[in-house]
Amino acid sequence: MDSKEKDIPNIISKARKGSQIAFSTLLDIFWNDVYGFQLKRTENENDAEDITIQTFSKAFDKIATYDANYEFKTWLITISKNIHVDLIRKRKRTLDTAGKYEDVKRVLDASPSAEDQLITEQNLANLLQHIKKLKPHYQEVINLRYFNELSYADIATELNEPINNVKVKLLRAKKLLAEIIKGTRQ
Repeated sequence: MDSKEKDIPNIISKARKGSQIAFSTLLDIFWNDVYGFQLKRTENENDAEDITIQTFSKAFDKIATYDANYEFKTWLITISKNIHVDLIRKRKRTLDTAGKYEDVKRVLDASPSAEDQLITEQNLANLLQHIKKLKPHYQEVINLRYFNELSYADIATELNEPINNVKVKLLRAKKLLAEIIKGTRQ
């Protein structure tokens, strides 16, 4: 056990006070545990990575609710397990719903109408406007991940940063973007 792991209660305390360094340290310490757990469950690297990111996002949002009587790793794994169960339920609902409407889909034309294309273009334009409101380093990481479809490892190489920094930066960028979008809808 290294010095960081011995100091976890102190790091958690700092994270509760909003320290980004503490959040990053917790991510560094526990990423492999949560990711490895999900990789075994899902047998899919993309799902495992997405669930792990969601786990840390939710944990960092709810860190004030963490009970120090339990291991932090156990708390993270429990959050991760619940996110995975929710994902399975959502996919099952989607499949059930898709099956009900299969006949309707056969009748409908598969190509989007002019109106559908216009709506899609407008939504993309709005999204791009919101992304432009982010700081440049957040814009860059979002563009590399979602528009250039690079893996976390490729983004880390492109930016010459450690992969965990890329993960944290992307996590923050997505949260900030969600806040911007939410703020424009109110």
